[in-house]
Amino acid sequence: MLVEGGRGRVGIVGTGMVGASFAYALLQSGLASEMVLVDRDQARAEGEAMDLAHGMAFLRPMRIAAGGFDALAGCAVVVVCAGANQRPGETRLDLLAKNLAVFEDVVPKIVAAAPGAIIVVATNPVDILTEVAAELAGLPAGRVLGSGTTLDTARLRYNLGDWFEVDPRSVHAWIVAEHGDTAVPVWSRANVAGMPLRDFVGPTGREFDQATMDAIFARTRDAAYEIIRRKSSTYYAIGIALLAVVEAVLRNQRTVLTVCSPLAGQFGVSGMALSLPTIVGRAGAEEIIAIPLDDAEQGAFRRSAEALKQWLAAVR
Repeated sequence: MLVEGGRGRVGIVGTGMVGASFAYALLQSGLASEMVLVDRDQARAEGEAMDLAHGMAFLRPMRIAAGGFDALAGCAVVVVCAGANQRPGETRLDLLAKNLAVFEDVVPKIVAAAPGAIIVVATNPVDILTEVAAELAGLPAGRVLGSGTTLDTARLRYNLGDWFEVDPRSVHAWIVAEHGDTAVPVWSRANVAGMPLRDFVGPTGREFDQATMDAIFARTRDAAYEIIRRKSSTYYAIGIALLAVVEAVLRNQRTVLTVCSPLAGQFGVSGMALSLPTIVGRAGAEEIIAIPLDDAEQGAFRRSAEALKQWLAAVR
């Protein structure tokens, strides 16, 4: 349900570190009129709701509550963060068997309670679970999407901005395909202020060279492993990325974000959700933009899809 010029009721299923970080970002944004927290640990959800609500005197008013799945009724967006966390030494795909069972339980309950909601998946492996959630939900195309490579893309822009010494907001570069080990950097379309990255020279003379770009991509792709090794899990940046996705929906911004959603033939891929730049608005993933990829990038994109399909087939 949307009210007050785009402010709406937002549900969060799963109040672990990712769900709580998104809730904290949502609270401070003033974007939602209501927030509903759902968790199998009811006491945890209640505690998070209480803690968040106690900051209300400093922020724009919002109703915050914890409840069961029935409390999601009327939500414009439901963000799914439920599931097992990635542990040191695990890949995102190692989580699949555990979290597949979780989604088979929670997605039908979300749809039953909030049939009009846009469902945003954050749980890893997010690409496969977005595909599964879309199948389970049975909603029109675009109504189920995942955070995809929004965070990977943000990390790449940050790392490139750091190297070239420019504001990462001025760097236009994308990670597509999987949010994980088979992610694909789109070097052929990367640019700063419209200038192809291969031609750009930073203010201190730094310029494009493939070895440096490969190292930056490796640091981007492996960032989660490095963070998990140091502090057990990642949650702040993905919480902010989720806020950007939800804001695009509630405010009907039609923002281009690298979310994932089930593909229907883009680059020869169907039957799996992968990330491509996508127009995100009131209807969810409204249009997938099949940006021109060079031959190597297209091949890597298709290999990513096949790898994820094999993983899903192995646990079904």
